[in-house]
Amino acid sequence: MILKFDLPKQVEDLLSLSADEKLYYSVPCDIDEAGKWTDNGYTVVTSKNAYVIFDGKIATQVALSDCEKTKSEVTVGGGMLVTKYKGEQMILASYSAKHRVRYSYIARGINILSSGRDEEVISKEYETICPKCHRAIPGTKDCPHCTKKGGFFHDFKKLLKPYVKSVIGITLLMISAGVVTLLNPEIQKHLVDDVLSKPDGSLSTALMCLLGMFLLGAGIVVINVLKSYFCTLLGARIAKDLRKSLFEKIQSLSLQFINDRRPGELMNRVVNDTSSIREFMQNTFCNLFTVAIIFAWDVIFMLLLNWKLALLSFISVPFGVWMTMAFRQSIHRRFHLQGKKDDDVSSNLQDVISGMRVVKTYGKEQKEKDKFNRLADEFSRIQFRNERFWAVFNPMIKFLMSAGIFLIVLFGGMQVLNETMTKGELLQFITYTTLLYQYLDWMTSMPRELTRMVASMERINDVMDQEPFTPDVENAVKHDIEGEIEFRHATFGYKSYQPVLEDINLKVKKGEMIGIVGHSGSGKSTLINLLMRLYEIDDGELFIDGIPLKDMNSEHYHQQIGVVLQETFLFTGTILSNIRFAKPEATYEEVIRAAKLANAHEFISKMPDGYNTYVGEKGFTLSGGERQRIAIARAILKEPRILILDEATASLDTESEFLIQQALDNLTNGRTTFAIAHRLSTLQNADRLLVIDGHSIAEIGSHDELIAQKGIYYNLVKAQLEMQGES
Repeated sequence: MILKFDLPKQVEDLLSLSADEKLYYSVPCDIDEAGKWTDNGYTVVTSKNAYVIFDGKIATQVALSDCEKTKSEVTVGGGMLVTKYKGEQMILASYSAKHRVRYSYIARGINILSSGRDEEVISKEYETICPKCHRAIPGTKDCPHCTKKGGFFHDFKKLLKPYVKSVIGITLLMISAGVVTLLNPEIQKHLVDDVLSKPDGSLSTALMCLLGMFLLGAGIVVINVLKSYFCTLLGARIAKDLRKSLFEKIQSLSLQFINDRRPGELMNRVVNDTSSIREFMQNTFCNLFTVAIIFAWDVIFMLLLNWKLALLSFISVPFGVWMTMAFRQSIHRRFHLQGKKDDDVSSNLQDVISGMRVVKTYGKEQKEKDKFNRLADEFSRIQFRNERFWAVFNPMIKFLMSAGIFLIVLFGGMQVLNETMTKGELLQFITYTTLLYQYLDWMTSMPRELTRMVASMERINDVMDQEPFTPDVENAVKHDIEGEIEFRHATFGYKSYQPVLEDINLKVKKGEMIGIVGHSGSGKSTLINLLMRLYEIDDGELFIDGIPLKDMNSEHYHQQIGVVLQETFLFTGTILSNIRFAKPEATYEEVIRAAKLANAHEFISKMPDGYNTYVGEKGFTLSGGERQRIAIARAILKEPRILILDEATASLDTESEFLIQQALDNLTNGRTTFAIAHRLSTLQNADRLLVIDGHSIAEIGSHDELIAQKGIYYNLVKAQLEMQGES
C-alpha cells in the first residue's frame, strides 16, 4: 500500500523542507476540517513535524516531539488520526474508509518517529483501488488493467503453456476434422450432378463418390474419437495439476487469508472449479478450432458458389450475434451467483458435519436442517432460474440463426427451376448453410460454458495470485537454534488498524522458561503465533540467537520448535501416524518413549489395536485428555529447541495433570519454553512471568517478585485463590 504519494508542486513549495528534515509519509486526506469531501487534502509526516494541508494551505502543524501517542480511530464510514499533543487529545485529520488502513500505518510511523527512532514503516497490504485507473484491484499486488497482465486470454494462455505439445497435436486434429467435414459436400455435389441427374450416369463414378463419402465419414469418426480422447486427457491433466498447485498455494498463504475464507469455499475452488475447467477442455475446447476453420471456409465457399444466396443466409446472423453479446454480462452474473450459492451450501454442510457433536448436544438438528434447506432452496432457485433462462434464450438464438435456411430453399429452388443453378450445387449450398448454422448455434451455446470456465478461473486466480506468506529471503539462513530470543519494538495486529500487541520488548535467555499470563484477548496467543512465525510482525523485529527470524529458512526453523496448543487437533488415521506427524522417520521405540513421557502409553496399550488404533476425524473417538496427551507426545518426539505450551494441561484431570507436569518439567529442561496457562499455579516454576495488558507488557518478573509488586499478577492470583476457596 502506498504511503508516500507524489505531492503537487504547490504543496512541495509550501512545505519548503530544510536539509535536515526528511519526508517520510505523504497520503491523501479526503475530508476537510468542516467535514466535507475534498480532493485537495494531504497529510504529510516528516522527521520533525506532521502537516495537514487543504487547498494549498497548512491547516494543522504539530511537532512530533510533542506527540505522546498517536492512533487511527475507526468511525462510521471512515476514521480519524488522533494524537495526544502536549498532554491533550487532538484530531489531526479525518478520512474516508478507503484510507483507514493507510492511516493506521501513518499513526504507527508517527509513534516511531516521536519516540526518537528513525525506522520507516513499510505497508505489506495491497491497494484496493488502482491509483492510476481507479479500478478495483481484485486482491492482487498490481492492477491487472494497468499492467496488462489480466484478462481471460492472458490467463488461458498461461494455463495452456505447460501443455504446448498436447495443444499443438489437438489443434492439428481439429484442423483435420474441419478439412474432412468441408470436403464431403463437394463429393455430394458431384454425385448428384454427374451421376443421379444424368440418365447415363456412370456406376463406377457413383461407387467412387460413395467410397469417398464413406472414407471421409470414417475419417471424421476416427479424428473425433482421437480429438475427444486427447482433449479429455489434457483436461484431466490440467485439473490434476491445478489441484496440486492450489493445495500447495493454500498451504503457503497466511492464516489470515485462510481464516477469511470459508472451508467449503476453498474446497469448491480445489474440486469444483478445477472440474469446470476440465469439462471446458474436453467439451468445448476440443471443437474450438474445428468450428473456426469450418465457419471461415464455409463462408468463403458459399460466397464463391453463389454470393446472392450467401448474403441471404447471413441476414439473420447479426441479430443472433447481437443478442448473444447483449446477454453476455447477464449470463456471467447469473452463473457467478450460482457458484457463490454453491459455496454457501458446501460451507454449511462442512460446518454442520464437523460440529455434529455440538449440534446434537444442544438439540439443534431441526434448526440446522431448516438452515441447510433454506440454503439449498436458494441454490436450487437460482439454478432453476438460470436453466429456465437458458432454455428460453438458447432456442430463440437457434431460431434466429437458422431462419435463413428457408430463404435459401425458396430462392435456390427457383434458380434450379430457372436452370441457373444445378441440383448438386443447391444441395452443396444447403449443406454448407446447415453447417454454418450448426456451428453458429454451437458458438451461441459456448458463452455459457465459457462463462463457467471464466468464473472458475477467476476464483482459482484469486488464490493463485495471492502473495505467499513470509516468503523466505534469498539464501535464507538454516540456523540450528540455541534458544536465545529477542522481541525488539514488535507491533502486530490481525487488522492493521487494530493492533493486538504494541512495542513489545523482551529478551529471553537460552533455556529460560517464560510464563505468559493476562486477561482473555490481551494478546497471549498472538505473541506465540509470532514466535511460531504463523504471522509476520508489522513493525519492529524478532531475533532468534541474534538472527532476524525473517532471514531464517521457514521449514528448517519449524522443524526445531514444538507446540502443544489449547485446541488439540488430530488427523484422521492411527495414533501412531498422529504422533509420528512431527517426525515421520521416527522409529517405533522413539514413539513409545515419547508416549511414556507424555503419560499416554498406558491408555494406548489398553486399546484393542494399540498404537494402530484408528482415531477418526479430529480424534473424536478419544477423550479430551487423551487427545492432549497424544499432542504432547507429538511435541516430545520432535525434541524441539523451542517449546510452546498453550494451556497444555487444560483438558487433564488432576492426577493426569500432575504426571504430565512432571513430564513437561523434564521436557522443558534446557529448552527455551513459552507457556500460557489460566491456572496460574502451573506457572509458579517459570523463570519469569510475562503479564500482558493493554496490548503491551505490563509486568515482568518471577512469581515472588510479581506477588510483592501487588499489581495485575497479584490480583489475578488472588482472584483465583478466592474462587478455589469458594468451590
